[in-house]
Amino acid sequence: MAASHDYLGLSADNRVREAAVAAVRRFGTSLGGSRAVSGSLELHEELEARLATFLGQEAAAVLPSGYQANLMLAPLLTEDHFVFSDLSNHASLDEVVRLGDAEERKFLHGDMTHLEELLAPTADEAGRLILTDGNLSVDGDICKLPELVKLAETHGARIVVDSSHDLGVLGPNGAGAADHFGLRPLLVTGALSKSLASVGGVIAGPAEVIQYLRFHARTALFTAAASPANVAAALAALEVLQAEPARRVRVLDLAERLHNGLRALGYDTGSSVTPVVPVLASGRERCLRMWRELCRTGVFTAPMTYPGVRAGREVLRVTLTAAHSDQHLAPCAGRVRGGRAEGGPHSPDPTRPTHPVRPAEGLPPQLQRAHLPRFPVRGDATPGPGRSGPTAVPPAIKDL
Repeated sequence: MAASHDYLGLSADNRVREAAVAAVRRFGTSLGGSRAVSGSLELHEELEARLATFLGQEAAAVLPSGYQANLMLAPLLTEDHFVFSDLSNHASLDEVVRLGDAEERKFLHGDMTHLEELLAPTADEAGRLILTDGNLSVDGDICKLPELVKLAETHGARIVVDSSHDLGVLGPNGAGAADHFGLRPLLVTGALSKSLASVGGVIAGPAEVIQYLRFHARTALFTAAASPANVAAALAALEVLQAEPARRVRVLDLAERLHNGLRALGYDTGSSVTPVVPVLASGRERCLRMWRELCRTGVFTAPMTYPGVRAGREVLRVTLTAAHSDQHLAPCAGRVRGGRAEGGPHSPDPTRPTHPVRPAEGLPPQLQRAHLPRFPVRGDATPGPGRSGPTAVPPAIKDL
């Protein structure tokens, strides 16, 4: 299996499984109501407090899915705001803009010049929000957060980072792209179904904003609460994530080796340096032929074609986890090579940067934490206040 987002390999971890089982035995399989009515447990609030602290934010809200966590942004996107979206953002970030009333302006993926051209003419009194994935779910490259922050500061904008695919993988604490760069965006969203080995979503940010969204975001107000099993599993996985940094060291090491192996064979994996390894196929039929050939040899990958990617930008997406062994890795690269007759390599980009997130190698797990790069997390990382009722007036993004 080389198509799972279980990046830390925790979905089969006994500690995570037993936590989920214990929650079912105590609370049942479902709470039968929304968080605002009858579905809120101390278990939810514990996970929210832990995630807020982990992500370096004041408060957090947990949703039944990562998609819903991004849709929860909708009440902030009022008609006096502009939203600037990376063209390669996840579909859920596209969807929330449709739900809101803000005017959207899309910038070319990772193109800071284009973004500045779009930011400059907007009125000073308007709110400006920049939406970006922390780690692209298909292309696997990391957002240019330091450059986004500079532009945001120049033009009075705020930033929302979807860290679904970088949470648990990037940063000295494993808290994602913001942790990796030592920066603090206005809001961080994410899915619990990747490194946290569960199902659900989170949105974290200023306590005032999170409190307002709890009672004004329809995606949170009118949906059943996340199940006890999923919440307990995420809590247990978060504990393991923080206690065992060797897991993210391992998956990043595997990623570098696979990237380098495929590039040496002539395949283009773009500018990714993460466990999301996109093998450029450039053509739907070609991509599906490569996928079928790998399936026949026992390697299951993900063919990404339209509408998952733009037509002509098809990739065979390989994703790695800390549970993969060296014995898994070598056959994967070799069998892609064996698919040359069906798909063939795509010429690599000779200007591709070197691997920037490679951890120290050759160290025992207990020493690897000390050798990971450390960046300060800006701002107070304490959890926000408990739920005290709805906030009547939406917080103005430009004033936060």
